[in-house]
Amino acid sequence: MNDRTHLKNRPPMIFAGSPLDRSEALRRSEETLADLRSHAQARLFLLQDGDPVITPDQRLDLRPFSDAHWHARPETITFLGQDQRGPVFVAEADAGVLDAPVTPARQAAMALSPDEAAIFAQGKSLLAWHARHGFCANCGAATAVFAGGAKRVCGSCGAEHFPRVDPVVIMLVTDGETCLLGRQSAWPPGVFSALAGFMEPAETIEEACAREVKEETGIDIDIAGVRYIFTQPWPFPSSIMVGLVAPATSTDISIDEHELETARWFTRDELRAMLAGDHADFILPQSIAVARRLAELWADGEI
Repeated sequence: MNDRTHLKNRPPMIFAGSPLDRSEALRRSEETLADLRSHAQARLFLLQDGDPVITPDQRLDLRPFSDAHWHARPETITFLGQDQRGPVFVAEADAGVLDAPVTPARQAAMALSPDEAAIFAQGKSLLAWHARHGFCANCGAATAVFAGGAKRVCGSCGAEHFPRVDPVVIMLVTDGETCLLGRQSAWPPGVFSALAGFMEPAETIEEACAREVKEETGIDIDIAGVRYIFTQPWPFPSSIMVGLVAPATSTDISIDEHELETARWFTRDELRAMLAGDHADFILPQSIAVARRLAELWADGEI
């Protein structure tokens, strides 16, 4: 286990640190779930295609369940858990009923408090999963929501389906005082980021890291030297980003143009300038991204 005690002084990653107790035991009874909906402090927030309503003071628009559920598509109402006040639910807004504009998800994430961003991320991921799993992957029959939205059950074969989370490795590859960043052609001009990719079946985190780096840039890494730094929930639609640092054993770059437009080595001073917004040519991803946190920690000599 790596010593990561120094990370305690850093703020939590956006989407992490939810204040909700997910209340697994309460989900086992439909009667209990009905009682939670009628709880005096039950609250509901609405999403429209994954985007939330944000109040003028930059809060998640959590409204009393008794009022807000009239504006929700009832089949999408999902129980997220409880905080000190009471139960929290999320639902997809019924078409044309929202009385306030939605805020794009990434913009909302940067505006919300860490607690509310984490609640929003959970709701966004769950609703996206339900929207894609109306039919059984085993037999093709329709599925129904159970356990307050924590699972779906096939009405034909009885198969149970649970929300999935897709693991993604995202790694800062280093060689002494330089690190490797790449960019995709679809990104805004000048943006460079850490390399990343989905893990594949029967693959360790370290193996996925080595494979992705090799595939995208031709760079070899020392698998034994790969270090885990932190993870971040990523609700686009539902991933877990595994932040790593990986020491390179080669430095000659050979790009896979299907994956990247380009990649290059950056010095620590260049990274500091990018973080400060002072680099003449290059910039890093937004503050919500794992890649930026990895860059911050490496530039400060903390990893």
